[in-house]
Amino acid sequence: MKKELTIGMAVIPILALILSAALSIFFWKAGMHIPLIIGVVAAAVIAKICGWSWDEIQNMMTQGVARALPAVFILLIIGIIVGSWIASGVIPTIIYYGLSIIKPDLFVPIVALVTGIVSVTLGSSFTSIATVGLAFMVIGEGLGFSPGLVAGAVISGAYFGDKLSPVSDTTNIAPAMVDTDLFSHIKHMLWDTLPAFFVAIVLYWIVSNTGTSNVATDANVIDAIKTGLNDVFLIHPLLLLMPVLTIILMVLRTPAIPALMGVGILGGLIAIFVQGSSISSIIQVMTNGYSGESGVAALDSLLNGGGMMSMLGTIALLILATALGGILEETGSFEVLTRKMMTKVKSAGTLISSTIFSTFVVAFASGAQFLAIILPARTFVQKYKDMGIDTKNLSRCVEAAGTVGINLVPWSVPAVFAMSILGVSPGEFIPYAFFVFLVPLINILFGFTGWTISKKNYNEDSKLSNDKGEISL
Repeated sequence: MKKELTIGMAVIPILALILSAALSIFFWKAGMHIPLIIGVVAAAVIAKICGWSWDEIQNMMTQGVARALPAVFILLIIGIIVGSWIASGVIPTIIYYGLSIIKPDLFVPIVALVTGIVSVTLGSSFTSIATVGLAFMVIGEGLGFSPGLVAGAVISGAYFGDKLSPVSDTTNIAPAMVDTDLFSHIKHMLWDTLPAFFVAIVLYWIVSNTGTSNVATDANVIDAIKTGLNDVFLIHPLLLLMPVLTIILMVLRTPAIPALMGVGILGGLIAIFVQGSSISSIIQVMTNGYSGESGVAALDSLLNGGGMMSMLGTIALLILATALGGILEETGSFEVLTRKMMTKVKSAGTLISSTIFSTFVVAFASGAQFLAIILPARTFVQKYKDMGIDTKNLSRCVEAAGTVGINLVPWSVPAVFAMSILGVSPGEFIPYAFFVFLVPLINILFGFTGWTISKKNYNEDSKLSNDKGEISL
């Protein structure tokens, strides 16, 4: 006989994770793998105490991890792309011409804007961070900008695009979980996404022009990087066709895995025929990442990387996080934690803020985007219907906190991925990820003011009663 979890039992795994994560980050300096294992162990022990067998608990973890397998394949392919695009000269060419044309006073806003455009097109924050984002980090280094500021702008742009792109996995999952359609969901998200991104662009312009970024645009530094690139790679504008091809494939809605695998292999072929690399060296680059000496330390530290092996740490985090989420979901832990909160929800404002808060709870507990979207969406969908509030407001909220806001969690998979690619710790880039802060805050503001909150009658056989973007509080 299985017992229902008490609130105390439900919160133990989350507290265990957060406490061990804080110790690991600030004292042990050991990353998030052990804290996630501690969270899994705590959740499994609670499940066992409440009557679940070990076989059932193991199945919970297996089912949780199974949901993450497509993301695992994509992460491995991104490792291949980063390595092959460096070896082929694609990323070095982007850096070279970027240093030639980008001006310091507009650099940081341009980083956010261009990364955002690429991410909307690709539908992948990870891919845009690993390609143009990496290039912008080197350009920013040459222009003398703070790595945290540039990384924050890259992340803001990447998740602006990920949030709005119709080919993004999270953008498709959110409406599917709440019984609304994709394009109604995207259209509704324009209300929070565009204002937040506009304000972020303005903030990047202000911060980058106030002297706080310690810009030192010494022509010698830029020339040293460009010389280093020329010494190691053949730089040619035709290599810029590679990211253009990637964008075209995504616009044509080519499935993500074969499209990304194709451009990764094509990068390897270019490295062989254009850069003169051997087949064995490209296989090594795709496996272990690029390694080279340009004579410029800052350039080498950013370009020496990529390969499938570089993604294994992030993949391990994803597996552990989704295993934990599988236990928390199947044992009803999250439902127990939110039940009391549900009784206090009486208005659109408290409903929206409760949704945002609950999504952050899952984000802090698991660090996984999919779980931070799926669990609150499943939990709150009936409450939205009972209150006559269109569920596209719910899908917008879980995207705001689960797709974007999760980057505020230093041990989350997105934050750890950005750290591994950009070489900047979450503690350095989170303060500058302005878009990430603004989107959840704007949604809470909308909830309490009623702006853009759509109402819908979900009674049987009823039709839309009011879709004018307002609800009375």
